[in-house]
Amino acid sequence: MRFMLVALAVLAIGYIAVGICMYVFQRSLIYQPDRKHISPDDAGLKGASEEILSAPDGARLVAWWAKAKPGSPTLLYLHGNAGHLAERAERIKTFQAHGFGVLMLAYRSFSGSTGSPSETANVADAVLAYDFLAAKGLGERDIVLFGESLGTGVAVQVAQARPAAGMVLDSPYTSLAAAGQFHYPWLPVLWLMTDRYDTLSRIGTLHLPLLILHGEADEVVPVAMGRTVFAAANEPKKLITFPGAPHIHHAHLGSLERVREFVEALNR
Repeated sequence: MRFMLVALAVLAIGYIAVGICMYVFQRSLIYQPDRKHISPDDAGLKGASEEILSAPDGARLVAWWAKAKPGSPTLLYLHGNAGHLAERAERIKTFQAHGFGVLMLAYRSFSGSTGSPSETANVADAVLAYDFLAAKGLGERDIVLFGESLGTGVAVQVAQARPAAGMVLDSPYTSLAAAGQFHYPWLPVLWLMTDRYDTLSRIGTLHLPLLILHGEADEVVPVAMGRTVFAAANEPKKLITFPGAPHIHHAHLGSLERVREFVEALNR
């Protein structure tokens, strides 16, 4: 009996210790940046420039800007929780081929940006990127928000703060806390998460055309979450899922062509 009590005490202490560690180091688990500073030219992009946006707190934010052809919109692209802007170069090329502009922001500590990422900082920086486009003369009908994975939660909050022609969400979650709970069901993640990105509580406040893309074999953000976000959103909206596709990797199944159709329809 005593042995059992000691074993249970050790397990309880271990469980609490793991929970404390995950709470303290949660942002290092959420954000996994590639810090290398690579230029658009070195990534093989033509017609794209690197812009440095200065945040009010002194952070310097790297953004890649490919200008739109006259009369075409610009995608404000908010990327996922890992990697580098260069890993999205092929997407930028595809959008350029359609005539679309792209402003892709690197979150703090990603791709040469300074500072540390957080929900508050990422959303404020994304609004700053929107305002950069507005200062260049782009109106709300010229800007389409594009959120990828983590960036879907950022895009929804930008849409609450600034008007846009439409929004594309690639693999959205109901909240980052809920996604974390999905991966760690044995921990009280819903209580521990600081950066929550609560998309489900916000999506119903928005009134702009919406396209949601989601792989049906997504093991990072379950497609059920995408469907839940879609159900809570206002019309006009469209959900396209891709059988067998994993997390955000569905371009070979025509997802970027669906984006082209959606964006072009916004200007009709």
